[in-house]
Amino acid sequence: MSSIERLPRDGNICLIDADSLIYYEMHKPTLEEALYGIDERINSMLTACNTSMYVGFLTEKNCFRYGVTSDYKGNRKGKPKPIIFDSIRTYMIQKYNFWGVSGFEADDLVSYYSYTDRRSTIICSPDKDVLYQCVGMHFNYQKNDFLHTTPDEALKFLWKQVLMGDSTDNIQGIPGVGEKTSDNWLKNRKNDFEAFALKKYVEKFGMVNGIMEFHKTFRLVYLLKTDEDVWRETQIELPPLQVDTLQTEEELW
Repeated sequence: MSSIERLPRDGNICLIDADSLIYYEMHKPTLEEALYGIDERINSMLTACNTSMYVGFLTEKNCFRYGVTSDYKGNRKGKPKPIIFDSIRTYMIQKYNFWGVSGFEADDLVSYYSYTDRRSTIICSPDKDVLYQCVGMHFNYQKNDFLHTTPDEALKFLWKQVLMGDSTDNIQGIPGVGEKTSDNWLKNRKNDFEAFALKKYVEKFGMVNGIMEFHKTFRLVYLLKTDEDVWRETQIELPPLQVDTLQTEEELW
């Protein structure tokens, strides 16, 4: 579905991955240009999704994944953020009421509320983990396109990530296993993904190390979805979703 074909106005709530918004705007030459870009992207999202309702999520400190392994995102250590990073973040918090929870990444909050909230939600993110692991309607604001991810597609993507890891976040997976190999392994499988992936880990690492590496990788790539997921990893109960509203430029006209 193209973004030109706007969705019907039926109470949709945009769940916005605000981390990706910062990422795409923080390299602008000036803070003014970055903030203008933030406003434009949020307005275009709400316009395309034909709604004024949204929630924006930010990553906070102490993500539980660093407790799984200190190597998580180790490839990013020592790389300074652009000087306007904190100003953009503060702007989104103050103007749009975006928020986060200590211990969680924005991806997890998007995933959790898209799964647990019973209202009609549209996930707004260009991030591949969110796009392909979260079931439901998506608006990729980088490509200006809608996408619907099915439960089967999300499940297969999750286990593909378990097998191959994710170099973006310094998650190793099984050495030597890339996208082509994992796709070939999974393409004809239906519902035995977990047992199959565990078998491959044991074959590579041995029984004890294989089981440990398997569970570590799963915890790193899996986006939290249920109250049980959240409590297992953080011992926190997340609050009910509070929705904000914003009139788009089109509505103001």
